[in-house]
Amino acid sequence: MSDSLTPEKRSWNMSRIKGKDTKIEVSVRSYLFKHGFRFRKNDKRFPGKPDIVLPKYKAVIFINGCFWHQHPNCKLASIPKTRTDFWKEKLNKNVINDKKNIERLEADGWIVIVLWECEIEKHFDETMKKTLKMIIEGR
Repeated sequence: MSDSLTPEKRSWNMSRIKGKDTKIEVSVRSYLFKHGFRFRKNDKRFPGKPDIVLPKYKAVIFINGCFWHQHPNCKLASIPKTRTDFWKEKLNKNVINDKKNIERLEADGWIVIVLWECEIEKHFDETMKKTLKMIIEGR
């Protein structure tokens, strides 16, 4: 199956995908802030540059896009039908890096919470209540 877009147009489209301050990230941060949590965002000092760092609770939150981080058993995590080998390699590297970063953070005593795009979009309140509980209870 061939791509319906030219390589230039596809490249332009992909370049417009935001890496931080997405609508979902802003929603999660707003919820946390309204519930009294103070945090740092996209802190480069930590492995994987977590989307949210809560120093008081020694917790970090990664807000993962299902496609980019290959959410297991999620329909949004499909591999594109064009340039399949490229995408498999690229997305697999993301998964491997995620695992390494989580292991490093946990080894340093941090609580690591991973929120998935699909869970936030479908069940925002429920997901955020669970997240608050995990932060407060230390997992």
